[in-house]
Amino acid sequence: MTTALYLLPVPLGDTPHSRVLPDYNREVILSIRHFVVENVRTARRFLKKVEPSIDIDALTFSELNKHTAPEVVAGYLAPLERGESVGVISEAGCPAVADPGADVVAIAQRKGYKVVPLVGPSSILLSVMASGFNGQSFAFHGYLPIDGSERANAIKKLEGRIYAEHQTQLFIETPYRNQKLVEDLIRLCRPSTKLCIASNITCEDEYIRTRPIKEWAGKIPDMTKKPTIFLLYK
Repeated sequence: MTTALYLLPVPLGDTPHSRVLPDYNREVILSIRHFVVENVRTARRFLKKVEPSIDIDALTFSELNKHTAPEVVAGYLAPLERGESVGVISEAGCPAVADPGADVVAIAQRKGYKVVPLVGPSSILLSVMASGFNGQSFAFHGYLPIDGSERANAIKKLEGRIYAEHQTQLFIETPYRNQKLVEDLIRLCRPSTKLCIASNITCEDEYIRTRPIKEWAGKIPDMTKKPTIFLLYK
């Protein structure tokens, strides 16, 4: 296996990895001994599911999240200098997409190391695919502001881009605030603006539905504790 920084996708929920990850990913994982991960516990659990016989204690894990000091991140790539590959594992989905793993990838690119992204589920792309919205031009904005007035302004600006730029707008919320966000969208957006709610993508209880704002009242699904992406388009 070529020495590189491998970006290793993981399932978006409890979906069996065999349903969403190619067999090749397993081959790559078994060739790696050093991992940069968002959470050590969940990364170890994922690797054991990929291959139950894997010797977890023989692997090294470096944690990369919002609490990691920037000055230590470069050191995580030290194995590459010795000709040993490094794998990057996020909490869910594809590493480095709306994920702190982007920091270590940026360093690898600056240093000229080979970076190899592997195939796996991306909630952003899957939601765009299933929404019926513009897949030629779309923008993901992460979390909207928590403050009420700031959030209202952000929603209005995003809706404006839909009509001015013909661009699909995507964003997320912490699961326990999902319901409130939809209520805000119904209250603030034009009745004809379309909203797609994509919840627990690839999981057993996956829910993906597109409706005009005016038709969502009284039909909001239960999104409690469920990772959800929201998309707006005209």
